[in-house]
Amino acid sequence: MRVTAELSLYPLAGAVEEPVWAFIEHIIGANSCSAATNSMSTQITGESRDVFECVREALEASYAEFGRQVLVAKFIPEHHTDIEPPETK
Repeated sequence: MRVTAELSLYPLAGAVEEPVWAFIEHIIGANSCSAATNSMSTQITGESRDVFECVREALEASYAEFGRQVLVAKFIPEHHTDIEPPETK
């Protein structure tokens, strides 16, 4: 099943921009899901197992590097967005 997840990360201490950008870059770098960002959230679309794995990996890496954070996530099954998948090489 395809899903779209809308994600917002909130660091609980220290700088905000560095942890948020690192999290977004990890999501985009996974290449198993399509991603789009705006000033309020990041949306990723793909097969549910890929989306959940991408979020888990990015969150664990972010916790390890930056400490305590809150991730707000909304998952919408069978939701199609205007996000195009990355081109494969």
